[in-house]
Amino acid sequence: QVRLVETGGESVQPGGSLRLSCIAFGYTDSQNCLAWFRQVPGKEREGVARMRSGMRTIADSVKGRFTVSRDYDNNILYLDMNNLKPEDSAKYYCAADKNCHAFIEHDYPYWGQGTQVTVSS
Repeated sequence: QVRLVETGGESVQPGGSLRLSCIAFGYTDSQNCLAWFRQVPGKEREGVARMRSGMRTIADSVKGRFTVSRDYDNNILYLDMNNLKPEDSAKYYCAADKNCHAFIEHDYPYWGQGTQVTVSS
């Protein structure tokens, strides 16, 4: 059974940095996709980054500030967020799927509970 657990969200000031982690229990195949989405109340979930062995994609909205990496030995997906802005405030979710085609929410059958990131002064 696949279970995703996100950690690392907290409140930071604009310009700060955070690292989010997602531990993927029961999801060991490096060819499977792990992704980060984020959501603010009243809006749809937005894809942020996705990664599988040999490929990674960062959304244009965060490119140059966010990076995604993956520890395949320990089944952990990371999201390093730099130069954070108030508009980055959201609940960040980890998601899993066999494919990494796109940031389409309903393509991902597995989701974590999310971790809150708040950027404010």
